[in-house]
Amino acid sequence: MDEIVLMSDPQVAAIGIQECGEALVDVRLSALLVDGSRSDAEGAFAHLREGVLERLLAAQAGLPEGLRLLVVEGYRPPALQARYFEEYAAALRALNPAWSADEVRAGASRYVAPPEIGPHTAGAAVDITLADAGGRELDLGTRTNATPEESQGACYTAATNISQRSHELRRVLGTALASAGLVNYASEWWHWSYGDRYWALATGASAALYGPCPLPRQAR
Repeated sequence: MDEIVLMSDPQVAAIGIQECGEALVDVRLSALLVDGSRSDAEGAFAHLREGVLERLLAAQAGLPEGLRLLVVEGYRPPALQARYFEEYAAALRALNPAWSADEVRAGASRYVAPPEIGPHTAGAAVDITLADAGGRELDLGTRTNATPEESQGACYTAATNISQRSHELRRVLGTALASAGLVNYASEWWHWSYGDRYWALATGASAALYGPCPLPRQAR
């Protein structure tokens, strides 16, 4: 497996942000399927930047017949991002008491981006999978948001310890999303983004288009 540039890598933080001011929009008002398992009182989970949604719709149009995109989570408030990161970091410290603070931070960033980097807080990232024509979620090898520990590394996009069918579905998902301009975080097969710092690093863009942003008032 190729070496993965982690979200905690200084290269990511070094990318500047030239905020374009694009609005967050509600994906539930689009033609995409939305999984409500991570819903919240404000509906934050179902919001993405307009440009990200446009690219997801283009990706869905490119899928083979009988397949649909299923959005699991988009925007994440900064406080929630920080909580997720600290909870996972604490779990790693307990499992690996000899790890240094830097090792814990790097290990945690395989699964949750550091709060100051997190593309979900910019509305730029989406956790996404595939469903059949009837809206039933398909098996892509692990549940979305499976940790490296619980999945024995099967959460990595290029993992080999999954079925041939799951591998093929990951390939189909990846081809459609990459063709629409999104990039994958290779330790999470379900995590794709556009316009954030990680996207800028992966594509060679001079700056990110989206930085952390608040949820629209009307969505609260």
